[in-house]
Amino acid sequence: MLRLANRQEGDVLYDLGSGDGRIPVTAAKKFGVRAVGIDIDPERIQEANENAKKNGVTSLVKFRNEDLFQADFHEATVVTLYLLPDLNVKLMPRLMEAAQAGVAHRFAPVRHGAWRPDKRVELSGRTIYLWTVPAKKKQ
Repeated sequence: MLRLANRQEGDVLYDLGSGDGRIPVTAAKKFGVRAVGIDIDPERIQEANENAKKNGVTSLVKFRNEDLFQADFHEATVVTLYLLPDLNVKLMPRLMEAAQAGVAHRFAPVRHGAWRPDKRVELSGRTIYLWTVPAKKKQ
């Protein structure tokens, strides 16, 4: 997902439903990206913080114990998801509000109006999808 998301210097990655933090930690460790993980389970947040510490990336990675449907992720330039399809459907309207974010996730494509995946990649028997949030029109 991280390679497909085409991250660039200065990107801010948000991983929604971050679990043990492996995606934000990898983004920071391998690509130097500042990353934020959001998860509703405090035990997963604790594991994620331990994972970041063990990998020496606590200066680049933060984890927040929040409901991803209430969380603020407006500063994201890349959003990663590894959620079930029904959660993806519910999140799509919020993702459309995100500023210029690339969105990558593993499960079946979710269509929100005319918004369809830009890329679909098969990797080790898994399918990963990439969306680019359309630019907002200036008012």
